[in-house]
Amino acid sequence: MKYNKITVDGNTATANIAYALSEIATIYPITPSSTMAEVYEDLSNKNTQNIFGDVPKVVEMQSEAGAAGAMHGALAGGSVATTFTASQGLLLMIPNMYKIAGELLPNVIHVSARTIATHALSIFGDHSDVMSIRGTGYAMLASSSVQECQDLALAAHIATLTSSVPFVHFFDGFRTSHEINTIKSIDIEDIKKIYPYNKLKEFKALALNSKTPHAQGTAQNPDVYFQNREASNKYYDNVPNCVEDAFDKIYSITGRRYHTFDYVGAKDATDVIVIMGSGASTVEQTIDYLNGKGKKYGVVIVRLYRPFDSKRFIQTLPSSVKRISVLDRVKECGAQGEPLYKDVVCALAEAGKQVQVFGGRYGLSSKEFTPSMVGAVYENMTSNSPINHFSVGINDDITHKSLKITNVIHPSLQKVYACKFYGYGGDGTVSANKNSIKIITETTDNNGQAYFEYDSKKSGNATISHLRFGKGEINSPYLIDDIDFVAIHNETYVTKYNVLKNVKPNGIVLLNTSWEGLTLSKMLPNHIKLYIAKNNLKLYTIDAYKIAKEIGLGNKINLIMQAAFFKLIDIIPYDIAKKQMKDFAFKSYGKKGEVVLNRNYSAIDKAEENLKEIQIPSNWAKLTSCEECGATSCKYFKEYIDPIQKLEGNELPVSSFNERGYVPTGTTQYEKRGVATALPKWDSANCIQCNMCSFVCPHGAI
Repeated sequence: MKYNKITVDGNTATANIAYALSEIATIYPITPSSTMAEVYEDLSNKNTQNIFGDVPKVVEMQSEAGAAGAMHGALAGGSVATTFTASQGLLLMIPNMYKIAGELLPNVIHVSARTIATHALSIFGDHSDVMSIRGTGYAMLASSSVQECQDLALAAHIATLTSSVPFVHFFDGFRTSHEINTIKSIDIEDIKKIYPYNKLKEFKALALNSKTPHAQGTAQNPDVYFQNREASNKYYDNVPNCVEDAFDKIYSITGRRYHTFDYVGAKDATDVIVIMGSGASTVEQTIDYLNGKGKKYGVVIVRLYRPFDSKRFIQTLPSSVKRISVLDRVKECGAQGEPLYKDVVCALAEAGKQVQVFGGRYGLSSKEFTPSMVGAVYENMTSNSPINHFSVGINDDITHKSLKITNVIHPSLQKVYACKFYGYGGDGTVSANKNSIKIITETTDNNGQAYFEYDSKKSGNATISHLRFGKGEINSPYLIDDIDFVAIHNETYVTKYNVLKNVKPNGIVLLNTSWEGLTLSKMLPNHIKLYIAKNNLKLYTIDAYKIAKEIGLGNKINLIMQAAFFKLIDIIPYDIAKKQMKDFAFKSYGKKGEVVLNRNYSAIDKAEENLKEIQIPSNWAKLTSCEECGATSCKYFKEYIDPIQKLEGNELPVSSFNERGYVPTGTTQYEKRGVATALPKWDSANCIQCNMCSFVCPHGAI
């Protein structure tokens, strides 16, 4: 078995397989799936060959509906076609998906599952989009990690040919699509060994062409439509077998074992969670920890969701199970329960299994799903008054269906170094951290994981990077809450956010600031100084904006802060880290010319000499913490907007929200981000009062 250790995100892992196994991609970008199309197009532009020895084509259409229509046409013509989408984009493909499935055209659509706009638009991830297409006739395969994105993408492309049923391969938007992790790649020569070329030949023999003419997509009346609709049953009945066969083939070249349903946990478990997507990894990690303390918990991870193979599901359950909680990452208003819950209830009823089943919702719109929440789900099952159709991760103070988190669980059984970075959208922090995790994993024997919290307002708002690295595999799809190192890349954040929350004793704090001496002590809030002193944190400062301005980089402080990070964490000898950073800088900026490249090299060099350790005054430990007072008496701002601005929106209860998503007007007057490190100055001598200043000042007066 040949493989390389690579550090990629879920989108890239998927796109690499899709490219190798298709001849054309018809695309239309939509967040968070766009990266898949970009990777695919980049490979095509570089004339990279697929397993057939060809360079796949890429066609960008005018909409997702157009992409699906063009894909349908390509499939009918005998081409192996694919596409990538999410959310409303997937919904626009539904009419063509019904046609493609009805004509049994093998095909894979890769979906980074995302919230569908309801009372409000959300670009973040849950399963509302993929659950909306379960009636189209597409089989549905779910990945729960970056490694699985690669492996199950391959399984989907194999199984669609062997079954003649089209597939949707999906994974959680942002949580998996944008998570960077160290995985074991699959060698293209190994893929060739297991690819069903005979089935590909059969598919191409059915293509619409002048040599083998036929008609398809006809109109039918009531006398024959029903019978013709039932004629495809045998193909769907065979899908689980085809998927299992594909998994066996993948095992033969990788040693990684998958099934349509995988059970993890105690052999005699009485309480079992059923789940799919990234939450499965969180549950798996949590029960390893809890079972080590004497519990008898288990989890069934759903990989093939459609067709739902009831027989294999029942066989996967331990015979000792008494209670099951089914977790859905979607809400279906008015339904008796969410989709996966109803499938499980139906499977148990048909098998005559007397098991108590609870349904629950979690993680809508990328809401956090943590080990502590997993613990609450198990506790609910075994309580004297369990809640059915519950929610977890929120405070539902209206219908009182939410589970309370009573125990905080940190389940990691290995030493992992955890780092958190508060960046400013557009300052390059995220890009630098993507490079940092690759430098660490490529230069050392560490594995790595990186995840990024983006604000939907993008440039100008906070971005929070979460990096983990350690010797073992890291599969923790939840935010870091046990921090060794924190970097604050904008000094104003110390007055806006609780930036030191969950930093471990003896941890390291890096602050980008122009404050020095007494000014620093004056500007840092008391609660920050108190936390530093009581937890024996080491505080370092650097004026990255001053350095960037001096060397001509404007507000791009990413390399300066990256260099300071590597200097402080001491995981790689700094000389080696420095060389690696410059190598990555060359890859990113080499085409922009020697002047730009040297500026970035200078940013790395100057970081070390400008890094300062702050000696913590003894009186910081004697301070009392106080809260800042709001600047407005607006009730809506104080109770709703202000907590969101402080990154505390997760704590707002259900009662804080209007049922229809309505909000008062005129509240943006209070929303002052206050993150600028420099303010413009008006030069009245140059101003001719042209009234263009809101757009651009053409006379250099500002």
